[in-house]
Amino acid sequence: MKKPLLLSAILVASLLLLDQWIKLTIKTQFTPGEFKPLVGNWLLLHYTENPGMAFGQTFGASMWAKLSLSLFRIVAIGLIIRYLIKQIKLGTSREFIIVVSLVLAGATGNLLDSMFYDLFFSIDPCVPFNQLAGSGNKAICHAGHFNYAVELRHQGFLFGNVVDMFQFNIRWPQGMPLVGGSDVFPAIWNLADFCISVGLIWAIIRQKKFFPKENKVSEAE
Repeated sequence: MKKPLLLSAILVASLLLLDQWIKLTIKTQFTPGEFKPLVGNWLLLHYTENPGMAFGQTFGASMWAKLSLSLFRIVAIGLIIRYLIKQIKLGTSREFIIVVSLVLAGATGNLLDSMFYDLFFSIDPCVPFNQLAGSGNKAICHAGHFNYAVELRHQGFLFGNVVDMFQFNIRWPQGMPLVGGSDVFPAIWNLADFCISVGLIWAIIRQKKFFPKENKVSEAE
């Protein structure tokens, strides 16, 4: 049990450190909305923050909506850890341990943003991703000689945004029906999202090995 557990711990810790280093670098060295080429012109670094789940989806303006999301993440991470330990005790293959560890690292990385970033960074109410219509948290923004009112998102422990930064700059050919000229993958994502996606796709591709059907007991000869 020790070697698979050590493998999982090292992998999760390494990915968490890398994920947080990237996020902190982007958050402290980029301005909101700023983007720079990373790989040619097809992969960009584009700083934004996500107040909800995938593709920025939220569950309303209530503080309980965001709190429920963060608590759901905590419960999910706890269940993943429990499942991972169980699989290690059962002697599951290292490949599957790596898959589950990837999902665990990704889920934990995004939770850390929500838990702690609001405690260490100031919140600019004039940045769109810090605004939430219907929250009731009034703030004033200044634009030259003009002032305008906005509603600020809920903030504090478990209420922080998730930092995203990677974006594919690839479009479908103009002549393609329905999707011509639109982004192939419009979402802006981070390393934690990548880990979760790779882990889930890996599990789907290898499901016959990871989740074999129980062999039917042959009739007595």
